[in-house]
Amino acid sequence: MNSHNNHINYIELYANNLEAIKSFYNKVFGWTFTDYGPTYTSFSNSGLAGGFEHTDKPITNGALVIIQHDDLETIKAKITDSGCEISVDIFSFPGGKRFQFIDPSGNELGVWSEE
Repeated sequence: MNSHNNHINYIELYANNLEAIKSFYNKVFGWTFTDYGPTYTSFSNSGLAGGFEHTDKPITNGALVIIQHDDLETIKAKITDSGCEISVDIFSFPGGKRFQFIDPSGNELGVWSEE
């Protein structure tokens, strides 16, 4: 098993204004950003990799914790076998694939794998 399997690997947050959020975190904390299109930016120099996704919806719980795993199909099956719901099925993005699920307490988390 890969030493990165089952580790929290990425934190995703929502933002209503990507330019304002980048300016704030850069100015206050020194984070740097890489844009991936008009609706997503990743941050670095923060201690843990992460990114901001643009949303027009009100933000009430803006964090999405991402867990890394090499075998998305196997871990997805374990999640559903445990009675949890898949909230977003497997999809591709630059650098990998991911899906999201709802844990027994109602928290939404993601699992990703490099391509």
